[in-house]
Amino acid sequence: MAKEWVLNKAFNRWQLNRPKFVGMLMEAIRECDPRDYKEWEEYYYTQVPKKHVPKGWQMFGENMEAHLEEIGRRLYAKISEQLKHEVEEVTVEDCIEYVREVVLLRIYQGYMSERKTVYGQIEEELKELDIQLCSAPDEWDQLYNVDFYVPVGEKAVGIQIKPISYSQAPELHQWKEWMKESHEKFEKERGGKVFIVFSIITDKDTKSIYNQEVVDEIRQEIERLRTSSVDS
Repeated sequence: MAKEWVLNKAFNRWQLNRPKFVGMLMEAIRECDPRDYKEWEEYYYTQVPKKHVPKGWQMFGENMEAHLEEIGRRLYAKISEQLKHEVEEVTVEDCIEYVREVVLLRIYQGYMSERKTVYGQIEEELKELDIQLCSAPDEWDQLYNVDFYVPVGEKAVGIQIKPISYSQAPELHQWKEWMKESHEKFEKERGGKVFIVFSIITDKDTKSIYNQEVVDEIRQEIERLRTSSVDS
């Protein structure tokens, strides 16, 4: 724990976690919208230097893996030169691994936590309907762009959770257009509509549903399918 504390303090103290060193991480992972950690890691290494870095950004090394190693070495230099007496146990390998963990793994874990938090909010909002919110099979994610679904008899209502930033809010219609074809395919084959739930981190650092009206739309669609099932 002492080693972790030193790495964390030094990483923040010398601002090696800032966009000018590691890129704009939350913007990047939201655009990536990864299905798993490996996809996020690959996106970071290949797309962040192209799309998610501030003006004047400079890569240290021939690729992003080498870039993170260099940041880790700079972190080690700061620690070994200025905090020597406090961190005798810290190695250069510790620093390189720490940089990778913060930039890749922890950003990914935070992103997945955001999605799970919104998942819970949806369940709470719809609890009076006594519904079951299920994780979509892997093939549905690729085929329909659906993260979760609510079974209604032999039919289903699809839900896509999309974390965004406030700067992306004016672009919500674009996300709907990009996924329109796959969502129409879901409706044709599964019987119910797909709804995109946009999640956002508020000023109080909490995660919430940005387009709150979508909850009522989901509720109405569930009730519609239940009614049509009874009528048939």
